[in-house]
Amino acid sequence: MQISPSILSADFANLESELNRIKNADWAHVDVMDNHFVPNLTLGLPVVEALLKVSPIPIDCHLMIEDPDRWAPGYAEAGATSVTFHIEAAKDPVRLARTIRAAGARSAFALKPGTPFAPYEDLLREVDMVLVMTVEPGFGGQSFMADQMPKVREVREAVRRHGGEIWIQVDGGVSAATIEQCADAGADVFVAGSAVYGAESAADAVDELRALVRSHRGH
Repeated sequence: MQISPSILSADFANLESELNRIKNADWAHVDVMDNHFVPNLTLGLPVVEALLKVSPIPIDCHLMIEDPDRWAPGYAEAGATSVTFHIEAAKDPVRLARTIRAAGARSAFALKPGTPFAPYEDLLREVDMVLVMTVEPGFGGQSFMADQMPKVREVREAVRRHGGEIWIQVDGGVSAATIEQCADAGADVFVAGSAVYGAESAADAVDELRALVRSHRGH
């Protein structure tokens, strides 16, 4: 059970201090957008390289970009601990996942809300995590899509069948009001942006989200 605040909701003018606000989290979730795969432009490899030098916690890169086969390995080589590519954009996902792992990072693939999981179940043996998007990728602050919970359950059942330590991440609209639904469906890595950075204390928000999941699992 891990909390991964998204710096998409942070103050981009003060990213080092914003990372230190969440140093009690498990990961810093960094959204890379190219204004092609999604209609938004955020940051790229040079900024990620700078963040890696100052982040107190591991960095989890979510690449919402075209041609991840070309660009994703660079993020692993730079030192990102986890690199997620979108299955809709990858030309050779097996090769890409293996290249990311060979560069020393955890490999993951992401699914947009409209993308089914079943055609990609065989990829589980090549990855360390599956990201189920609970909003349309591209912008923070969107409303949580509860209709994605059956997909989370489907991935969890597939992981049980295949075995191995494969995490299931949810990203989009995750907050104190929705995180228990995600945990109940089988997610174990929770990306929260505005719910953390919109709080008076980002660290307290991280602790609250973690406590909600622990309490829910305890019941």
